[in-house]
Amino acid sequence: MIDLHMHTTFSDGSISPEELVNMAIEAGLEAFAITDHDNTNSYLHAVEAAKDKPIEVIPGIEINTWYNGQEVHVLGYYIDPDNEALQEVCREHNCARQEQMSHFVTLMQKAKIGISLEDIKSQSRPEGTLGRPHVARALVEKGVASNISDAFKKYLHPGAATYHRRDTVTPHEAVEAIYESGGIAVIAHPGDMAIIDELAQDLINYGLRGIEAYHRSHSPAEIEFHCSLAERLGLIVTGGTDFHGTVDLYPQSLSRLHLPDWVLTELKAEKQRIDMRSVKVS
Repeated sequence: MIDLHMHTTFSDGSISPEELVNMAIEAGLEAFAITDHDNTNSYLHAVEAAKDKPIEVIPGIEINTWYNGQEVHVLGYYIDPDNEALQEVCREHNCARQEQMSHFVTLMQKAKIGISLEDIKSQSRPEGTLGRPHVARALVEKGVASNISDAFKKYLHPGAATYHRRDTVTPHEAVEAIYESGGIAVIAHPGDMAIIDELAQDLINYGLRGIEAYHRSHSPAEIEFHCSLAERLGLIVTGGTDFHGTVDLYPQSLSRLHLPDWVLTELKAEKQRIDMRSVKVS
């Protein structure tokens, strides 16, 4: 078994890379990818934790982008975590995230909600990326919301008076940065994207190589549709739980993911093709 979409405390996940490694081994995974939002800092922690253990840690990332009025997430696999083009995108995103958090605080204070930037930052590790889940946790801790869902429903959805949209890169820039890093760019959880066909065809010109057809939120019909789309466009398919939760919740999340073993084989073959194309003939 494999899982190609997982998050840690370096973005909006609830467990550390070390805990995730142990959890993945306990679940019987042979390989997994940490795909933290706009951040690659968890990779070395996971590799160290997995040393001499029967599991492969695939270097990954999930880049949040904005296109035609909707958010589009782009996954990257077998990336070079230190690649400058990729890290420049991460730096740009983290600046935008900090600015968004400041706007959240200003808007909430105007609404007489007592929350500070320090309250939000306390919900994340210093080298991690900040996001709405951290604001939600701070609101719950302050007693302003009863739980995370309540915080999103009241204060953090796009229609809320206390919401501020984050400026971000385009999916084209994200795909290009992943390609420049030697990685495999994949559109994440496309089930709710009406523009997936048109967008995927466009992004192929920038280096897109796959679609996340298998996702715990996708119905069998959606999986079949996206597998067919990938085949028609000459793309590979990937999949994952998109796990953000705690260790005790993972078995239930994994049970909703029916990912064929050949997905990893195809992913590795695609990485070999990319590496072969980058070899300079002397």
